[in-house]
Amino acid sequence: MNLRYALASAAVAALMAGSGIAPVFAETPPNMLVIANRIDDIKTFDPAETFEFAGSDVNRNVYEKLVNFDPLDLDAGYQPALAESWEISADGLTITFTMAEGHVFSSGNPVTAKDAEFSLRRAVLLNKTPAFILTQFGFTADNVEETIVAPDDATLVLTLDKPYAVSFVLNCLTSTIGGIVDMKAVMENEVEGDMGNAWLRTNTVGSGPYKVMDWKPNESVLMDLNPNYGGETPAMERVIVQHIQESATQRLQLQRGDIDVARNLSPEDVAGLSEVEGVKIVDELRGRLMYWSANQKVEMLADPKVVEALKWATDYTGMADSFLKGQYTVHQAFLPLTFLGALEEKPFDFDLEKAKAALAESGYPECGPIKISVRDAQERLDIGQSLQNTWGQIGCEVELIVGTGAQTLDRYRAREHDIYLGAWGPDYPDPNTNAGTFAINPDNSDEAGATGLLAWRNAWGIPEMSETTLAAVVENDTEKRKEMYLALQGEHQMVSPFGVMFQKIEQNGMRANVENFVAGGATTAVSYWVITK
Repeated sequence: MNLRYALASAAVAALMAGSGIAPVFAETPPNMLVIANRIDDIKTFDPAETFEFAGSDVNRNVYEKLVNFDPLDLDAGYQPALAESWEISADGLTITFTMAEGHVFSSGNPVTAKDAEFSLRRAVLLNKTPAFILTQFGFTADNVEETIVAPDDATLVLTLDKPYAVSFVLNCLTSTIGGIVDMKAVMENEVEGDMGNAWLRTNTVGSGPYKVMDWKPNESVLMDLNPNYGGETPAMERVIVQHIQESATQRLQLQRGDIDVARNLSPEDVAGLSEVEGVKIVDELRGRLMYWSANQKVEMLADPKVVEALKWATDYTGMADSFLKGQYTVHQAFLPLTFLGALEEKPFDFDLEKAKAALAESGYPECGPIKISVRDAQERLDIGQSLQNTWGQIGCEVELIVGTGAQTLDRYRAREHDIYLGAWGPDYPDPNTNAGTFAINPDNSDEAGATGLLAWRNAWGIPEMSETTLAAVVENDTEKRKEMYLALQGEHQMVSPFGVMFQKIEQNGMRANVENFVAGGATTAVSYWVITK
């Protein structure tokens, strides 16, 4: 490491530790990217388990997949990655991948089809939160040895339970759970049959551009180049992501040149930076939705008229035009704009008279008490306080239960909330990515376990809607499939316990010399390896 690099690293480390020492340089070095972001939701780096926004950002830059997205051409869709090609059987049930050469894990071991077989089987067998992305194709713990098979080091064969649209299957493999791990390194760190899960929560062994060198929960993640990466060497040799909760602090550090990118700026701080020399704001429409949902285990919230009242008592436009200005657009359907079949109709507005009328028709005209589980992040607290205010205007007694991202998610996944206020981002660029979680719940029992299905998390049993959702994934006529999703969302808007409110417009502040920062659009996560300064 050269002296300048070492001194700059020390300066950034001092900053991250909260030191009062002035930075050695007025700006970060040209081969280092320093980002301010809220990363308190990171629970694990294991691609078979990761299901949070900040964790997915890390995984995209550490683990390669069979197919992936070019960050500089997201509209092109999935493209070859670890697999150089694939063939589909005549009956549509088998996909045969041919592995590309030249990919090597950070451990130094070459990537083979056996690693892909192990990784996908492992994800099914561990059955962690995102496992449904793979098990929806019929893969189970009992059949993975027959349905996910690498007959040799260069070939992987997937056998599906139905002839799904090929784009649907491949899009799913671009998700975080599709990350391929080093079988040898992982199994060397297996403990009591966990297939290396405990080790991979804090260690990484992928073939992507970077590897995690250090993670301090709720503080920082440090990534360095994977020396064995088979692609073009990234310009950013080191990436540091600091957990900085407050927008004002992110703004100040960006202005001073202490960081290169600020990812959680409030509209006020965006406005304040718009005229600052050496700083730019880049807008990007994301797939992330902001919504609230009502646990159907709570008797009052299982009354459809109570939920309807809460939807009418939500001040969508008021929030979007004030504290969310420029960063969220009003959107009330579970498919984000830009997705096939996204519904643009917004049937609800802020109407206290309609809200009061619906509540009067319910079995709970006094409405309360209600506890809203909300993450300690400024825009979510602002939304929570708005709901507390407007729902209070129809007589609801509302309390905000504030916690870290991990705390609120744990409560949500355990079905222990009243109202959950949170965000949801697509896992792959196919409409089923959201339909398959907002509008499907094949097993509403507690015994089903903590799944990634939002309908299950809210104890919403919907056998008929689940069948409609399942029918849409095998419809090969694109126009018919689009109409199915439009109809499904229209019904969902009116009868579901979900109050979808907004779609994210990410406004990232960055130094003017930062180029090719792509947050992931509506389809994927951030890509550090294409960034230059």
